Amino acid sequence: MNPVIVNRRARFEYVLEEEFTAGLMLAGTEVKALRDGKANLSDAYAYVSEAGEVWIKNLHISEFKFGTYANHAPLRERKLLLKKNELKKIRKELQNNGLTLIPLKLYFTPRGWAKLDIALARGKKFYDKRATLKERDIDRDAARE
Repeated sequence: MNPVIVNRRARFEYVLEEEFTAGLMLAGTEVKALRDGKANLSDAYAYVSEAGEVWIKNLHISEFKFGTYANHAPLRERKLLLKKNELKKIRKELQNNGLTLIPLKLYFTPRGWAKLDIALARGKKFYDKRATLKERDIDRDAARE
């Protein structure tokens, strides 16, 4: 079974505008650690560099326990692989609309490639979060009855 690492806070903290699927440039020990499910997306975010590439920051992938001196740094920045038209669209949206690029889910494809679902998102205000909690409670109560 392919491990899936999910950013559980993303849908609560942000209003998602548009989703993309990106590949990741990883080191060998990072892939092995991901297969063990040793990653955390909660503090991660992506940005567009001066060169026009998308990088993810604060994605914590724990060190591989059997890695040697060649083990990776857990919080290093990793390059995301996207199509040219997706890069152009993301760059335009981030500049013009003040959106944030956040990771949603990290998983492996059936071919074994690591993929990251990212989304252009707008931060929720406190009262929006409270409304989300209220809707969730109402749905939970309705499901009980």
